Amino acid sequence: MSLSLPSNQQSRTADPKLIFESGSTGRSAVSWPRPPGKVEDAIPASLLRREISGFPELAELEVLRHFTRLSQRNFAIESQFYPLGSCTMKYNPKINEIVARFSGFAQVHPLAPPALLQGALALLYELEQALAEISGMEHVSLQPSAGAQGELTGLMLIRACLTEKGDARKKIIVPDSAHGTNPASSTLCGYDVLQISSNDRGVIDAAMVAQAMDETVAALMITNPNTLGLFETNIEAIAEIVHEKGGMLYLDGANLNALMGFAKPGHMGVDVLHMNLHKTFSTPHGGGGPGAGPVAVKNQLADYLPVPRIVQDGGRFELREDGPKSIGRVRSFFGNFGILVRAYTYILSLGGDGLEEASRMALLNANYIRKKLEKSYHLAYNEPCMHECIFTDRIQQRSGVTTLDIAKRLLDYGHHPPTIYFPLVVSGALMIEPTETETRETLDSFIDALIAIAQEARDDPELVKRAPYSTPVRRLDEARAARKPVLRWEPRSADGAA
Repeated sequence: MSLSLPSNQQSRTADPKLIFESGSTGRSAVSWPRPPGKVEDAIPASLLRREISGFPELAELEVLRHFTRLSQRNFAIESQFYPLGSCTMKYNPKINEIVARFSGFAQVHPLAPPALLQGALALLYELEQALAEISGMEHVSLQPSAGAQGELTGLMLIRACLTEKGDARKKIIVPDSAHGTNPASSTLCGYDVLQISSNDRGVIDAAMVAQAMDETVAALMITNPNTLGLFETNIEAIAEIVHEKGGMLYLDGANLNALMGFAKPGHMGVDVLHMNLHKTFSTPHGGGGPGAGPVAVKNQLADYLPVPRIVQDGGRFELREDGPKSIGRVRSFFGNFGILVRAYTYILSLGGDGLEEASRMALLNANYIRKKLEKSYHLAYNEPCMHECIFTDRIQQRSGVTTLDIAKRLLDYGHHPPTIYFPLVVSGALMIEPTETETRETLDSFIDALIAIAQEARDDPELVKRAPYSTPVRRLDEARAARKPVLRWEPRSADGAA
């Protein structure tokens, strides 16, 4: 079939020169008046910049056009569908940004005394209460700055509690369907990792947990819904098995976007969990930050939570530093405050009914994609999914087309590819998470593109294998790029070689 590029992709086909290859000698974006005499007489030589060989010399408009073109090459949720599975790249409502920029929040000084922080402390206190209610837990710490730090904090709480009891256990059970950071957090906390496998339906068998669980295991880390996009239907039986042996159940709450409003981990036997505010509660992701991974616990772990704790006393809010059993601080001040303001705004603006509706729409969108694509792509697990669905390239591989080829070809249709080759337990995985914020029209456009690519894989596999065609940079030699990256521009020689 012929490819008709979306208008936003047609503008990408032009291949302008690099900024180092543009401009002309002597051209400048500004014209400064020269001081009388030598420049060195007015400015000390130590402060003068040496001439940079090959430095681009451009007019102001050329500079603006260059950086504007670069910005237009970025994918962003405000411009395009971002179906990354496991990442929950949902839209960040602009009301969150407006509230976070209120001067009373944006200009608050972290070293101000509590007497001058009453509004900020009230917000944090109420956010803790809201997250406890949503998760079905009893106490919350907002300090951790990301999901991985929340994991580590949760495990530190378990270790502190067990150590005080004189029960220094050595192992953590981690299923193969859990999030990839779980083993790293366990190891960093000083535990040995014991991996167990999910069954052929993609969930954990209680019998397998019973076989692995003994008095040397401190906790079982479980993700629910798991990384395969499936609900762990045996979680209550699993919790009972873990508790009978004196261990604790840790829940990775990264996928809480599939549960909030109508199911609570605290009612499933969970002892501690973290929540990714930059996923479920619509705050920005960012490159390694900003983020927030609050930890919620049951009463038995409350005394070990990080300090300071926010307490209400006589209508006033205080930061309480005393905590003889506390694991101490895990972050400076009282957390990533600007992100916490955004999450608080999101929860208040939706309310309980709105949070439930968001979860139900996330499930509906994922299952809509699953049903629409199940005849074109192989389903990893032929079960109703939660917030994300996973396909594989098993059908396309008959024509020599791989998951990577499919992802590259999607770029030509104007869509960001989904997560590929993850989770690792699924060979050739295409992991799609639409979230609740996408319209049916957007989903249909994405579905139509994938169906068209499946047809291309049958009729003209080489077309797919050579994609993309519309991007400023075509397909790279990924092995060479990883082993011998070019990190610095070099002028081309007369024969065109770099």
